[in-house]
Amino acid sequence: MLIGYARVSSADQNTDHQVDALRRADVDAKNIHIEHSGGAKASRPQLDLVLQRLREGDTLVITRLDRLGRSVLHLITLGAELRERGVGLKVLEQGIDTATAEGRAMFGMLSVLAEFQRELIVANTRDGLAAARARGRKGGRPSKLSPDQIELAQRLYDAKEHTVAQIADMLKVPRTTVYGHLNKRPGVKAIKSTTSGPANPAPRASRSCPTCGNEPTTRAEAASQRADLAVDWLHQDPDSPETLIVRNHCRHCEPGQPAFDIACTICGDGPILAGALADQAMNDTLSEPVQKWLTTAGWILTPHLLCPDHT
Repeated sequence: MLIGYARVSSADQNTDHQVDALRRADVDAKNIHIEHSGGAKASRPQLDLVLQRLREGDTLVITRLDRLGRSVLHLITLGAELRERGVGLKVLEQGIDTATAEGRAMFGMLSVLAEFQRELIVANTRDGLAAARARGRKGGRPSKLSPDQIELAQRLYDAKEHTVAQIADMLKVPRTTVYGHLNKRPGVKAIKSTTSGPANPAPRASRSCPTCGNEPTTRAEAASQRADLAVDWLHQDPDSPETLIVRNHCRHCEPGQPAFDIACTICGDGPILAGALADQAMNDTLSEPVQKWLTTAGWILTPHLLCPDHT
């Protein structure tokens, strides 16, 4: 299958030139994805959808390389990823086609450059962490919550008088941020079993993330991961837009923006929409597949959103 991708930097720019070129290259109109996005860090939901749709043996068709990559590094990494997945690339105006020996050679060069770049990043990161540890500093992303806010969130949660959504609203952070800090307070100890006599322990449930396979290495990480995995994320099936896929993510593979939180009016809990589903919901419109999914799951949609526990 030929899948086309066209991009311009703003909504008032015209994609007709790119679309016409893709049509002349025999790309079906229904398989052409158009993106209005600019900037190296801009969200590109259509590109994400294209990458989800591509299967082994398919070919991605674009007019120029700069329409595809956010940066040189992103372009090199993306080219290597397509090669590893068995997906072809055809760049119309620059004569790159992996169906030819020259095109395959170009893909091979992209793969080598990507591997070299990854090795540089790993080496630089290792050296930086070693230097930081020698100076008594810890690595990692700074927490969005201060120690006092984490303590407050834990107290409110333990008191069972506020939902996680209400606590997140008080602290003005996403719900998943609060989930990630619960049960991390120093001094929280596991309650020992009072059962006497020998007993056969229950089989230990897997703690690994079903999406990326991440396995927590400490109790604190395991507690945090369990809370993260308790949240259902709704994704659009790339092969069937009318079908939704429910996934559970740990903090390492949690989808980035856009994301939209569907919250029950009473308890504040509910699934989170990702990608194109979130884009539609941000326009105050829940798509028909989302409404159908919620209804099937027992939600009431009007006049207020109510989860099955509060219908």
